[in-house]
Amino acid sequence: MTDFFNENLTSLHKKLVDKEISATELTKEALNKSKSSQSEINAFITIDDEGALKRAAEIDAVGIDPDNILSGIPFAIKDNIVTKGLKTTAASHILDNFVPVYDATVIEKLNELGIVTIGKTNMDEFAMGGSTETSYFGKTANAWDHTKVPGGSSGGSASSVASGVIPVALGSDTGGSIRQPAAFNGIVGLKPTYGRVSRWGLIAFGSSLDQIGPLTRTVEDNARVLAAISGKDQRDTTTEDQSVPDFTKGIKKGVKDLRIGVPKEYFAKGIDEGVKDVVKKAIAKYESSGAKVDEVSLPHSKYGIAAYYILASSEASSNLERFDGIRYGFSARQDGQTLEDLYVRTRSEGFGDEVKRRIMLGTFALSAGFYDAYFKKAAQVRTLIVNDFAKVFENHDIILGPTTTSPAFDLGSENDDPVKMYMNDLLTIPLNLAGLPGMSINAGFTDGLPVGLQIIGKRFDESTIYKTAYAFEQDSQLFTKHPGVNF
Repeated sequence: MTDFFNENLTSLHKKLVDKEISATELTKEALNKSKSSQSEINAFITIDDEGALKRAAEIDAVGIDPDNILSGIPFAIKDNIVTKGLKTTAASHILDNFVPVYDATVIEKLNELGIVTIGKTNMDEFAMGGSTETSYFGKTANAWDHTKVPGGSSGGSASSVASGVIPVALGSDTGGSIRQPAAFNGIVGLKPTYGRVSRWGLIAFGSSLDQIGPLTRTVEDNARVLAAISGKDQRDTTTEDQSVPDFTKGIKKGVKDLRIGVPKEYFAKGIDEGVKDVVKKAIAKYESSGAKVDEVSLPHSKYGIAAYYILASSEASSNLERFDGIRYGFSARQDGQTLEDLYVRTRSEGFGDEVKRRIMLGTFALSAGFYDAYFKKAAQVRTLIVNDFAKVFENHDIILGPTTTSPAFDLGSENDDPVKMYMNDLLTIPLNLAGLPGMSINAGFTDGLPVGLQIIGKRFDESTIYKTAYAFEQDSQLFTKHPGVNF
């Protein structure tokens, strides 16, 4: 039996190449763990037994590529990334019967490298939420405490990796939806620079904010997956023509003389004291390792939540307009009804409350008479946030702080207070607005729950983020700790 808690991509690849295990055997392990964990954590919407085993058998027939570390490795994919022939729902009733006819660019890239897709993971509906509780397919639980939320919206991906069900998963991050669940589950989650990874085939929420990224147990594994999915894509004009480096190169160089900025705003009132204490101790470790640490200021970050929920909701109201009950997905079509009735009934029955709330907010912000007061003002605030980061990075290589304002909270505890739920993304949203790369790694524990350390880098400088994260990971060895689960 393969214990994913004690494996990484390098060790799994060696076993596959040495024929200690086959891709089919490894796939069966992942499928069994995925199914046996469902009653506890509900991390998956769709588990693809037939497709995964067929794919694994094909890989075994050809043979594992010794030069390709992802060959034969089982993956889990967030259910807003389209997969040809495999149901993709975005956790919504309005798409609960949707089977795409093409693969997202990231899936094409991974398939070329020989990965095996085990299934599609649970998420907040259309990625709108911070706890994986708005899914049409039920709530997902935290890997460390099944009474707590796993974070959102990539909660299924994060919980499946943290629970040892799968070695690698893909998520998407619009306002913190990779980093926040990574923090709550004590794993590694990276939101790449906007434009590093193609969004083609990602069901859009906020087009100027969304990014696909990897969730893994170790920093080095994360770096390998990012390299595999990165690159210019002619089908996504927002991708930039940047070279894709080997992100593992130089990862072990250490942090001596690294210039670290610590924003005072990230330790202000409202941040849990246990979280502050754990993150401050992590930063002190960097200082003792030779890094130079300064307090800095990101004065406009406090306006990030307000700006984000205007901009993201405005983009969502436009992106979700395509779900009309006519071309694909759920339809409330009845004989004799008007076209307007069809639209109203389909969207009323097909969308959940949180999605409706954001569509209404975005439509209002874009409406005549309110555009200048809301959308335009939010866009101006976004520019101020971009400038704040640029000023800090003039004299610093990296920015450190907490990923979240608290550890994972109780399931159901914030469902009736949308504003409180939104505030959980206070520390992650500014990066999306600025288009910067950011990572969460486990910094330690408070009250038995993981605390995320957020590492923020310059545009297209994920390499420095990985080097910074790897140094702490190896020093702390926190990646060796895992929940007391055995699926």
